Amino acid sequence: MVQEIKTRVENLDWDTIQNELDAQGFAKLPVILTKAECEFLKALYLEKEPYRTTINMQRYRFGNGEYKYFSYPLPAIVQSLREVFYVELSKTANRWLGYLRKTAQFPNNLQDFLTICEENEQTRPTPLLLKYETGGFNCLHQDLYGDIFFPFQVVFVLNQREKDFCGGESLLVEQIPRAQSRGHVITLDQGSALIFPTNYRVVLGQKGYYKNKVRHGVSTVTFGERFGLGIIFHDAT
Repeated sequence: MVQEIKTRVENLDWDTIQNELDAQGFAKLPVILTKAECEFLKALYLEKEPYRTTINMQRYRFGNGEYKYFSYPLPAIVQSLREVFYVELSKTANRWLGYLRKTAQFPNNLQDFLTICEENEQTRPTPLLLKYETGGFNCLHQDLYGDIFFPFQVVFVLNQREKDFCGGESLLVEQIPRAQSRGHVITLDQGSALIFPTNYRVVLGQKGYYKNKVRHGVSTVTFGERFGLGIIFHDAT
C-alpha cells in the first residue's frame, strides 16, 4: 500500500501542479487514495492510539468538530504521504523564496527539515485526522505552531461528497493588500487532495513579488459526517 501511494504521488503531473501553485497559490489534486485506503484511515479515527491529543473545536472556539493529532511514529501511510509530498513542495517553497529575493532554506528531504524543527524545540507531530458532523465547520485560521513552518500543507477528504455528507467545502481566503479579501471554495471527492499555503502565497505585481496572507477553513456540513486527513510538515512546540 505505502509504495503504491508513493508512486501515485510521484506520478502526478507536477509541472502543472507547480504552475497552478504559482498562478493561484493552491492546487486541487485528482484522486490519490483508494476507497479502501480512505476507509482504513477513517477506521483509525475510532482508535485510542496513535494520537497525542484530541481537540474539541467548540471548546477553543475554533469551530464545531473534532480533530486528533497523530503521535510518533506516524502510521506508515501518513508517514509516506508526508515524505513524498515534501520532496516536491520543498521545490515550490524554495522557488517562492527566490521570487521574494531570499535564500533557499528548505532541505530536499523531510527528515532534514524536521531536524531544523527539533533544533527550534518543535518536536510534536502535526498530521491529523478531522471529523465534522452535521452543523460542523472550521473557522478560518492558519496552522503556525512555532517560529519554523513549512509554506504548504495538504488535506484529503476521506468519504464521499453528496453521499456521506453535504456541504463541508474547503475554504481559502486571501488577504489582498489595500483591497477586499478574495475567497475560494474548493470541493474534493473521496481520496482527492488540496495543496494550499500555510501562511501566505506569492503574487507578481508591477514592482515584483509580494505576499498575500491566506487563511483556510471548512464550510458548514449540512448533512452527514465529513472525515479528512491533514498533512502538515512542520512539527509543533
